[in-house]
Formats: sequence, C-alpha cells, structure tokens
Amino acid sequence: MIIQTCKGKRIRIFIGEAQEWHGKPLYRAIVEAVQQHGAAGATVMRGIEGFGPEHHLSTERLPDISENLPILIDIIERTDRVEALLPLLDGMVQRGMITVTSVEIISKKQY
Repeated sequence: MIIQTCKGKRIRIFIGEAQEWHGKPLYRAIVEAVQQHGAAGATVMRGIEGFGPEHHLSTERLPDISENLPILIDIIERTDRVEALLPLLDGMVQRGMITVTSVEIISKKQY
C-alpha cells in the first residue's frame, strides 16, 4: 500500500434542495461542473432539518415544510485546484454559503 499526503482545502457549500441551475437541481449542476473541471471528488449530503439566513425552518418531520431541505456539498482538493474552482462555484451559488478550510489529504492506494 502506498500512502501519500499533501496539503489541500475543503469547500463546503450550503444550499437548499429546491434551488435550481438552468433547469436542474443546483446540487447536481455543481457536482457535474466540478467533475468536468477535474476535481478529485464531491459528495452531496441531504439534511433532515435546518434553516438558512432567513430563518425558515425546513424539516422532514413536517411534510408541509419539507420541500427545501438543507443540502451540503463537500469537495476536497489540492489548494491550487480549489482556487480555480471558486469563481465557478461563486457564480452558481446565488443563495447559500461557501466555506473553505485547510485540510491535509491522505491518499491510500493499493497496488
């Protein structure tokens, strides 16, 4: 097994499930865009409850307010590649929040 480490960054994007980009769910459009730009990977997680800056609660517990559940997209990539992705993501996320934090990436490959 080969173990490699490098410095990187984690991009976290907080949006609502109902948001769209050119007729498709925003989370799907973001994943497709970062994939096309060569990102190593992205993960989309659906929250069961949350609220945003307008403090409107969305929860799966109550069907009448479950139409816009929180979505979290995690992208971890080398620092230089993150810097290239940020302008693209900034243009796509009209409402929501993008955070960037430093991480150490540990890759394990078995040969």
